[in-house]
Amino acid sequence: MTTSDAHDLVTPEDVVLMQGLAQRIVASHPKFINPDASFGELAWIWGKGHLAWRSSWPKRLWFDAEGRLVAWGWAQLPFHVVRADGTEKDVTDISLAFQVHPDHQELVDEVIAWFESITPTDVDRRVIMQSNDAYGLARWAAHGYPPDPEAENDWTRQNIRKLDDIDTPTLPEGYRLRTAAEVGHDAAAQAHVQAWWPSSTTVEMYQGLQGTATYRPDLHVVVEAPDGTMAASAIGWLDELNRAVEFEPVGTHREHRRLGLAQAAMLQGMLLAKQAGAVEATVVCVGTPDSGALPLYEGIGFQEYTRDVTLLKPATKNAD
Repeated sequence: MTTSDAHDLVTPEDVVLMQGLAQRIVASHPKFINPDASFGELAWIWGKGHLAWRSSWPKRLWFDAEGRLVAWGWAQLPFHVVRADGTEKDVTDISLAFQVHPDHQELVDEVIAWFESITPTDVDRRVIMQSNDAYGLARWAAHGYPPDPEAENDWTRQNIRKLDDIDTPTLPEGYRLRTAAEVGHDAAAQAHVQAWWPSSTTVEMYQGLQGTATYRPDLHVVVEAPDGTMAASAIGWLDELNRAVEFEPVGTHREHRRLGLAQAAMLQGMLLAKQAGAVEATVVCVGTPDSGALPLYEGIGFQEYTRDVTLLKPATKNAD
C-alpha cells in the first residue's frame, strides 16, 4: 500500500482518479458511495470551487500494490465566502469528503488518523457518509464522531430510476428547452447563479466547472424563458462505465418557480442521457418530509435508494 503526501492539495488529476474509484464501487458495491464521493458530485464540487477554495483543500490518496486508488480523503478547511449580493460569511468548521473501497475497510482508521493529524481540535469537524455503512460508522464513532443530533432533520437521500419509460417534457407557452452547448457557457452559468441567489458561485467559477474533464455541455439542460432569461438548469454527469447519469445540481430561477420548469429539464436530461447510453439516473435531495424537491423527483419516477448521516466531533475548548 502506498500513499500520497499528507498535505498535498486536490488536483484535477486526483478528481479523475476519485471518479474512477466511484465507478468501480458503483459496479460492485453501489450503496457504499459516500454523498460527496459520487461520480457527478466530485466533478461538481471540484469544478465550481477550485478557483476560489482549492488552497483550503488538502488531500491524501491510498493506492494498492497494483497502483489503483482504493481510498482517499479530501478535507475542506475554514474558508471565506463572498455572495453575489455582496454579503460575506466565514465558514469556520471543518468537513471531510472521503471514500474507502469496501474491500479495503482497514484503511478507514488511516483516513481518520490523517484527517485528525491535519486539523485542529478547537474547531468542529464533520463527516458525511452512507447510513448503511455499519463498519465505517462504528470506526468513526470509536474516534469520537457520533451522529450529529442537529442534523437529524437535515439529511439527504439518493434517488434512482430506470430510463425505460420517460415522459415527454412540457413547458408553459414561450419557454424553450436548450442545452449549454446551444446557449453558451455564460448563459448556462447565469442559470445557476440566479437559481441559488445570492449564490457564492460566480460566473467565473462556473466556467471553471465547465472546464472539468467529465462536463458535457450537451447534457447540461437549461430552460429559456420568453424574455431570454435562463430560468432553470440541470446538469447531467454521464458515468459511461456503469451507463448511469447523475444530475447535480438542479435549480430554477426564483422568479420562474412553480411552473414545472425543473421537471421538464430533468425529463429532457434523462432523454438525452438515454440517447448517450445511460440506462439509469440518480439525483440527490434533502430527504425530510418538508423537502420541496421530493415531490418533483418522486413525481417523475425516482425512488429512495440510499440516505446519508452527518457525524460531528465537537470542538475541544482549550483550558484557560
